[in-house]
Formats: sequence, C-alpha cells, structure tokens
Amino acid sequence: MNLYLGIDTSCYTTSLAVVDEKANLIVNYKKLLSVESGKKGLRQSEALFQHIKNLPELVSHLNGRIHLSNVKIISVSARPRPVADSYMPVFLSGIGFASVISETLQIPIEKFSHQEGHIMAGIWSAGAVHLLENRFLSFHISGGTTELLLVDPTNNGFNIAIIGGSKDLHAGQFIDRIGVLLGLPFPAGPYLEKIALMTNEKAQIPISTQNLWINFSGPETHAKRLIDKGEDFNAVASGVIHCISASVQKVIQNAIDKTGIKEVLMVGGVCSNSIMKQFLMSSFAGQANIHFAQPEFSTDNAAGISLLGLYKLVGSEVLKSNAQKSFISK
Repeated sequence: MNLYLGIDTSCYTTSLAVVDEKANLIVNYKKLLSVESGKKGLRQSEALFQHIKNLPELVSHLNGRIHLSNVKIISVSARPRPVADSYMPVFLSGIGFASVISETLQIPIEKFSHQEGHIMAGIWSAGAVHLLENRFLSFHISGGTTELLLVDPTNNGFNIAIIGGSKDLHAGQFIDRIGVLLGLPFPAGPYLEKIALMTNEKAQIPISTQNLWINFSGPETHAKRLIDKGEDFNAVASGVIHCISASVQKVIQNAIDKTGIKEVLMVGGVCSNSIMKQFLMSSFAGQANIHFAQPEFSTDNAAGISLLGLYKLVGSEVLKSNAQKSFISK
C-alpha cells in the first residue's frame, strides 16, 4: 500500500499525518506546544525548540502503525502562506526533519504552505471535494490569521489571493486576550466557548466592518471595559463569540455580493467553534453553501499537508472517488 507522509510545525502544534492511496487517514498525531500559565503565546524560538523535541517522539509512534518503506512522498509545511516572502522560523524544524527522512528513504519531498494545508484538510473533512473543480471563497480564521481568500485550485495546490479579513487583531488574538483576562488557559478558544454555552445572556459588543475588512481592536477595548465593570464572565464570552461571528457573517455576505461566488470554506482553529458554525450556517441557509472543516481538522494539523502530497502525485480523482473517508486519529 502506498502511503503519503505529512509534517506541519505551526506556532502552537507539532503535527504528523499519513494517508493512503485512497485518501484514508491512517495516522494523525498532534502535540500542542506548552505555554506557561498566564502567558498569551510563545516566541518563535521557544516554539521551534519544542518542535525539535516533539518530532522524534511523534515519528517513533509510527513504528507498528506503518512501514516507512511504503511512504512514496513526504510533504511539509514550509511557510505560512503560498507567497514568496512568507516566512516563520517555526517551519524550519519540520523542513529539516522532512529533509532527513527524504534523504534516508530516497523519496521526493514537497513543500507546501500551512494555509494550503488548512484548505485541503477543510475540503477533505467537510466532504466538499467538488471545491477542487472551481474557484471558491475561504475564510482562514485562527490566532495568527484572519484572512478572506479567493482560491483557485491548481494541479499542485492552490493559487490564493487575500481579498479581505482583519486589519488589526486576528480573531484568535481577540479570543485569547479576553480569555486570559477571564482567567482561562491559553489558547483560550475551547474554554471561552465552554463558558459561553453556560448562559443565555450575551454582552453587547459592537462590530466594526467596512466592505471586506474587519477591525477587532475596538471590540476588544469594549470587552475589556465590560470586564472592568464587573460584567458576567459567561456573558462576555458569549458576546465576544457573537461579535466575531457577526463580523465574519457581514464580510462573507459582502464577498458573495461582490464576487457572485456562493461556495465558502471555513478553516482555522476559530472555525471549530460550534456557536459560530451554527450562526453562519443559519445565516446563509438557502443562500450560499458554507462548508466547515470538522473541528479536529479546523485546528492545526498535518492531514491537509499529507493529502496535498497525494494530490500532487495522483491528482484529485482519488479524492473525488472516495467520499467516505475512514480515519484513525490520536
């Protein structure tokens, strides 16, 4: 059986995945990087060091699961976005490790961007393989990115143009900053969602959008003031999530009106939020097709990177012909 190995080393997760020739996910290992309590993130040097420690551990888990001799290509995320000047030191760890494996096994290595990996994982996990046939919109929303993208599939991946997004804070930064103020662990997304679901109350936090662009710094300031005034923490959490969701909804609507494209793929860690998903799916019901990656594949993962390697070698037909995917994840 031919296998396709992928490695992703993002700002907060070390990931390794293997898919087979039928696009079934065989291995999906992820290890979150450690962030000291009370801190709002990691320096690139800190993250790089943790990746270097984590990668040998994840590779060692492959023993007994697969035969490395069956791996036909190794794919790795080499930069944040698929443009020439896109760079982050954290990806050097994955590139180095992938290069060693490539030389040892004498197999080709393919470099993709972290963003392309998110898009492919979203297409696959959402069962939206038809998106590989035509141009579509994608909103990539995470702690390090809030970008509205115009995506053209190619034989080698995707041509991506940023047409909107956030002009200041990323949505994930907004969530993490307020979450830390509320005493939640970092990254705060899952915890903020949990406490937001504990209440029917919702703090009123204004949105700030213009055409295809969002500003989150004003809403962040407003949320901080509510906390200082003693607003219920659960209600603040709910208000923050609604503010982000309503902002994204408005920008997507503007993008649909402007481009006429009614296929939208939602990827990135923030898009694993169930409240946002319900809000957007309800908002666009009957008007547009909003596809959400499964929560496990919204957050950083190497599944999309491994699938890109398969896609590079054999094309999209194998993905289209296997609508039902079986996977084992750990």
